[in-house]
Amino acid sequence: MTDLKVDDINVLSEETLINPNELKNSVPASDNALATVALGRQTIRNILQRKDPRLLVIVGPCSIHDTKAAMEYAEKLKTLADEVSDSLYLVMRVYFEKPRTTVGWKGFINDPHLNDSFNITEGLKLGRKLLIDLAELGLPTSTEALDPVSPQYLQDMISWSAIGARTTESQTHREMASGLSSAVGFKNGTDGGLEVAINALQSVSAPHRFLGINHEGAVSVIHTRGNQHAHIVLRGGGGGTNYDSVNVSICEQQLIKAGIAANIMVDCSHANSSKDHNLQPLVMDNVANQIIDGNNSIIGLMIESNLNAGNQSIPEDRSKLQYGVSVTDACVDWETTATMMREMRESIKAALPTRRALTEEDLLEKSA
Repeated sequence: MTDLKVDDINVLSEETLINPNELKNSVPASDNALATVALGRQTIRNILQRKDPRLLVIVGPCSIHDTKAAMEYAEKLKTLADEVSDSLYLVMRVYFEKPRTTVGWKGFINDPHLNDSFNITEGLKLGRKLLIDLAELGLPTSTEALDPVSPQYLQDMISWSAIGARTTESQTHREMASGLSSAVGFKNGTDGGLEVAINALQSVSAPHRFLGINHEGAVSVIHTRGNQHAHIVLRGGGGGTNYDSVNVSICEQQLIKAGIAANIMVDCSHANSSKDHNLQPLVMDNVANQIIDGNNSIIGLMIESNLNAGNQSIPEDRSKLQYGVSVTDACVDWETTATMMREMRESIKAALPTRRALTEEDLLEKSA
């Protein structure tokens, strides 16, 4: 028998992770928290189906790295959400996983102490506790579904999910999203093109079978029914923006041509703001004007917002971290966020009740 080693050549070690049921038993959700999630999901479905005329707004930090700051932000957001609830439905961004172009901090679940210690079990526990605490406030939450394993641990507390620009083209993420219990937004590709996102929407609505883990952590063949509440998120790309009325109209046409409901969310950050957080209010104002002028396809917005403006690199000395400042993409501060929401509400509230789902006949009439 040969001693020649052919497997795990580049694997240094492995550790067995807590399974999803063990995590849920150790950090259980109350009935009140589960009710918040259920209400959030149903409200978002109603918005997508035009049963609820309000605009869906996904707003909050680019990523979570400090649960204390996240809770302080959430308390402010809940008060604001109640204030603008006649026109806007606010859902807090609680992003625990961050895709990296090369290398870097991969997010709170992977590295909750921001020091390359990678205590993933603790990251899962702390992340789940935060989601439950937010739900106890009555605040629905959203996240990016990045790792195909993590949804079994946390998705029961999520009301809306995103598939990022880097992973929209991934078959693994399309299959995973087909089984998510929440509505899911697929971002257009990093080049700004719509094709990969539209293909993803066609894929995610269909049943799939793929390898995953079950609630006991055992490798399983997962069978899904398909997700009927997926939509596109315009985030710009390829050196340009795509939130203006011309690009929105092009997106409407391509969606309806593909047999997909013309439900469009606009990401006010990323390429749409040229990665300048100070431009997010201008994007939001443009969207408001489109709705006032009769747009029927824009159902939501995404805003990157934190207690304090800008962003920071993670310092060697963690005690020097600035409180309430993003460690990933730059965010607008709380005062700007509140002003944006109040102004948006005032500008569009009269137009909202007359909106309806866009049809192919509407597009023909617009082009005539």
